[in-house]
Amino acid sequence: MSNTLNLFKKKEATLLFPTYGRYPVAIQRGQDYFLYDFSGKKYYDFLSGIAVCILGYNHPEITKVICAQSKKLIHISNLFYQEEQLELATKLQKFAPNFKIFFCNSGAEANEGAIKLVRKYFHSFKKQDRFEIITFSNSFHGRTLATLSATGQDKIKKGFSPLVPGFTILPFNDPEALKKHASNQTAAIMLEVIQGEGGIIPVKPQFVSALKEVCTQNDILLVIDEIQTGMGRTGKFWAHEHFDLKPDIITLAKGLGNGFPIGAVLAKPNIADALGPGSHGTTFGGNALACKVATTVLEIIEKNNLIFQAQEKGANLKQHLQLLQKKFPDQIKEIRGKGLMLGIELKQNAKLIWESLLKNGFILNLTQENVLRLLPPLIIEEEAILAFVANLEDILSKQN
Repeated sequence: MSNTLNLFKKKEATLLFPTYGRYPVAIQRGQDYFLYDFSGKKYYDFLSGIAVCILGYNHPEITKVICAQSKKLIHISNLFYQEEQLELATKLQKFAPNFKIFFCNSGAEANEGAIKLVRKYFHSFKKQDRFEIITFSNSFHGRTLATLSATGQDKIKKGFSPLVPGFTILPFNDPEALKKHASNQTAAIMLEVIQGEGGIIPVKPQFVSALKEVCTQNDILLVIDEIQTGMGRTGKFWAHEHFDLKPDIITLAKGLGNGFPIGAVLAKPNIADALGPGSHGTTFGGNALACKVATTVLEIIEKNNLIFQAQEKGANLKQHLQLLQKKFPDQIKEIRGKGLMLGIELKQNAKLIWESLLKNGFILNLTQENVLRLLPPLIIEEEAILAFVANLEDILSKQN
């Protein structure tokens, strides 16, 4: 372990809350899809700051707009009309026609806002006492008390009881359980169409059919959490487009600001209008700098056709990984996901493999103990894909 890393660990122990299990790396800077530690070691980034830095690091257009906007206006609060908010909302509506938008600071805030919107809509607009929201096992919706309560993972709820009432967690991809429980007392169903923290698990066709059926029959709102899957990561701007789902509310964050904190709640106008003046708000959300950066991110995605590239590069990476699966059937159980959101499920605890990859200069995530989660920047190139696959192949061959 380097002297710099040791020094950081000692300082952090006395300065910061011990909330994070850090990787044994201290990053100094980034460029394109590479990260560099304080010794100058180069790492291929297959994590993107957990699906955030979709344009990589030190992007010249993003840097330029941050500098220019910071000289003009950073923050004035939501007491004023702001050109930058309207500009970003107009750009986002190209990907979500006929949706109104509320800007916030993070994914958890976006999901919190969606939960409040569901309750307010039924209470104030529909005049119905409906507040139950169905979520699913292994889901992840955030770490505020309400979004924690909505999350379908017991391990992150320990010590935070009592949880917020009103959430029912059903088995994911179980159409019969959904049909049996959902009723005209259910307000909304909230889900990730591809679970990220849950191990890159997509919804199944039978489950999608059941979802459409129960929402239509019972006037249930469909809330889709696109915080990790949105912004073109899966090869379409929204992951729900792969499954022909039509949400009433969408939540978005992560890649929207390419590292600058911003989130958004998108809702159909008749639902969005339930949150009138004074019913919800945020001090920092939708500030001028965040909105200008996010608008630029969307412009770069469009200009460089990065959604199609995510589809093509993801298919290429997945094909290489499937060939590895055939070569190592006793080690690789399944390759899952879409676009540049892929999971490699191993048949054993994957920590040693993850550690070997990190040592070799590849940053990725390990989730559910046996799934290697890949979330590279959309600008990732073929040489990085081939280098990763070759390294993984070498590591797996030494495990035999």
